[in-house]
Amino acid sequence: MDRIICVVGPTASGKTKLAVQLAKAYDGEVVSCDSMQIYKHMDIGTAKPTPEEMEGVPHHMIDCVEPGEVFSVGKYVQLADGCVQDILSRGKTAVIAGGTGLYVDSLIAGRTFAPVPQTGKREALEAQLRQEGGEAMLRKLRAVDPDAAARLHPADEKRIIRALEVYAETGRTITQHNLDPQRIPPRYRPVWIGLDYLDRAVLYRRIDLRVDLMLQAGLLDEIRALLARGVSPRTTAMQAIGYKEFFDALEGRSTLSAAADLCKQRSRNYAKRQLTWFRRNPQLCWLRMTGQEDFSEVLSAARQNIPFSAL
Repeated sequence: MDRIICVVGPTASGKTKLAVQLAKAYDGEVVSCDSMQIYKHMDIGTAKPTPEEMEGVPHHMIDCVEPGEVFSVGKYVQLADGCVQDILSRGKTAVIAGGTGLYVDSLIAGRTFAPVPQTGKREALEAQLRQEGGEAMLRKLRAVDPDAAARLHPADEKRIIRALEVYAETGRTITQHNLDPQRIPPRYRPVWIGLDYLDRAVLYRRIDLRVDLMLQAGLLDEIRALLARGVSPRTTAMQAIGYKEFFDALEGRSTLSAAADLCKQRSRNYAKRQLTWFRRNPQLCWLRMTGQEDFSEVLSAARQNIPFSAL
């Protein structure tokens, strides 16, 4: 087993705090596995750990690219794998933490991604999306790749377009492409720890509170600053949950209360999809919490699943 700990789970489940404490206990460094925390200038809406929350533990794969830049899972694997290799080469523990299931699974598997030819089909699909909406595009995907469609929601517009693009450009579904690396042994053998709550309502309350705290921390000002930088609302970064819900409120087409409620609902839906993704992993050791535990109990339970020595 490699000296790697993967801390995964739904949004607002407490992954950041646990990852930091495990890194401190096992002489480690944290590698973020969040598809939105890689963007600079997007701190509040992506729930990036603050310097205080990091507690002096080095963090990698945060603030890597500008919000307008194109970033992919293939690029993430390339950069994050370099971080993991560097950490391990120094005799330390790599603590991979985040909720983007495709990213963490691809990193651990050592998956490589062949570039998809750029022939303009993506632009055509995006134009269709703007005209017909997510529901219609998801139906199109269901007709050619029902397995991929079953894992997606109409709001997952980027992933729907990507799946349709892969099929249009290669003649093979994204499900077929993703199965290819499963036929070879994974690159790493980590310890997997998942966080969840026995009562789903507890997780949902944590999500709702997080949105409220983000607004109090200045989320709207962060969005205004991004728009002032010239970042288009149509970029992948700005289509993240926690940003796109507030555009109408900022332009007076919606109330702030309605936007916040929509953000909370989409975050809860996202948490359900995250749990569905991670529950497919039979190697995951789940810590199912009540929400009343002292954090020391959670940390102790996590450490019981880690076979290598601490500091």
